Amino acid sequence: MRTPGGGIKLDITPNNSPPARLFEMTRTMSLHSGAPSGVDRVCLAYLKALCAAPEPVFGLVRTALGYVLLDGAGMQDMLLRLEDQKPWGPPDFLSKLMHKPDRYKHYTEAELRRLCIDRCRPSGLGRMLRKHLPAGTAYINVDQNNMSSRTIAAVKAVPNARFAPFLHDTIPLDFPEYQTSESADRFGQMLKRIHKHADLILCNSRATKDDIIRHMAPMGAVPPIQVAHLGVESNCFQNGDKQEALNLRDPYFVILGTIEPRKNHTLILDIWEALEAELPEQEMPHLVIFGRRGWMNEDVFARLDTTRLRGKYLHEFNDLNDDQIQSALRGSAGCLFPSFCEGFGLPPLEAASLGVPVICNTLPVFREFLADIPIYASVTDSYAWKQAILKLAQQAQARGETQLSEHAGFVPPDWQSHFNVVLKVT
Repeated sequence: MRTPGGGIKLDITPNNSPPARLFEMTRTMSLHSGAPSGVDRVCLAYLKALCAAPEPVFGLVRTALGYVLLDGAGMQDMLLRLEDQKPWGPPDFLSKLMHKPDRYKHYTEAELRRLCIDRCRPSGLGRMLRKHLPAGTAYINVDQNNMSSRTIAAVKAVPNARFAPFLHDTIPLDFPEYQTSESADRFGQMLKRIHKHADLILCNSRATKDDIIRHMAPMGAVPPIQVAHLGVESNCFQNGDKQEALNLRDPYFVILGTIEPRKNHTLILDIWEALEAELPEQEMPHLVIFGRRGWMNEDVFARLDTTRLRGKYLHEFNDLNDDQIQSALRGSAGCLFPSFCEGFGLPPLEAASLGVPVICNTLPVFREFLADIPIYASVTDSYAWKQAILKLAQQAQARGETQLSEHAGFVPPDWQSHFNVVLKVT
C-alpha cells in the first residue's frame, strides 16, 4: 500500500508549538482494507508528518468497545503496518468475538489494544485524555469520522486544549443530491459543532474556505481558517509491491477516482458512445476507468456492466496498485475530470505533476492551483469535451512514444509546504 507524504522533510520553526498534539486515527485504520481514497491519502500524510514532528504526539482511535490511546511509538508502529513494512499480529479474543475474519478490524483493533498506552469505554474518554495529555494539547481531526460532541467535549476537558478540525469541502450541504439525506444532516450538525468549538479550521483551498464562511457566517463569528493546499510528492505513486503493467491500446484516456454520482462518469460514457458511432475503429480512442464503485450510482454501474463498449473501447479497473496506475496515467492521452463539484481534486493535480494533459470542469478550485494548465470545459457542453478529447487523441497519436513534455515549469504543491504551514498554526 502506498503512503502519501512519504519523504516529507519538515522545515518548521514553530512560533507557538503545542506541548503535544492528539491526532484522530479512526479513519486511518481502515486503510488496512484497501487502496486509499482522496481523504484517506490526506489522513496518511498527516499521520506521517505528525510522527516526524518534534513535538510529542498521541493517536486516538474509536473501536467497537470504546477508545484506545497511542503514544508516538505506538503510532509509528501502526504506520509501519499500514505501509506493509511490519506484519500484523494475530486477532485477540475480543476481535474474534466482535468482528468477522474478513473485516479489517479483526486485525487492527487487536493490534491497537496491544500497542496502546490506555483504553476506555466511551464514558471514560474525558478521564483518559486528562490523565495522559498535557495542558494545551492541540487535537487535529482530518477524517471527520469521530467528530462527535462526546469527543470534542472530552478533548476540551483537557486544560487549554485546542481543537483544529480539517474540512475538505461543504459538498453535503451544497449538493445534497449526491448524498443520502442522513449524511447531509450529519454533516450539517457537525458543521455547527465545529463553528461552536473549533479554535482553528484547516482546509485545502481558498474555494473551500469561501464555502465554509458562507455556511458559518449566519451562525455568528467564524473561527480562524487556515488554507493549505494538499501535496503531491514526486514519488507519490511509488509502491514496493510492483505488479505487471497494463497492456492498453493507444490512444487512451484515464478517469481516476471513486465511481460516484458527483464524479459525472455519465458525461464521458455519453461521449464515448457518440464517438464509437462516428469514428472508424482505427481512430477510436479507449477509455480507462480507475476507481472503486461507490454509492448511489446503480444506473452507472449497470451501464458499465452492459455497454457494448466494455472490453473493446472501455476498460474498468477497481483495485489496482499505484505503480500500475502511474504507468497507465503516464502513457495516456489525457486525464479526464468532469466532476460536478470538488473541495480540491487530487487526480488532475497528480496528472499535471506527471506532465499528462488534463481536461476538467470549469470549477474555481482547479484554477486556484492549476491555473491555465488544464483544458477547461463546462460539463454542460458535451461538444466542447468531445472536441478536446479528439484533439488530445490526435496529439497523442502524433507524439507516439515521445516522452510527454506538457506543463514545463509547473511546480505542484507538496506535502512539505503543506505541513510547514499547518504545524506552525496547530
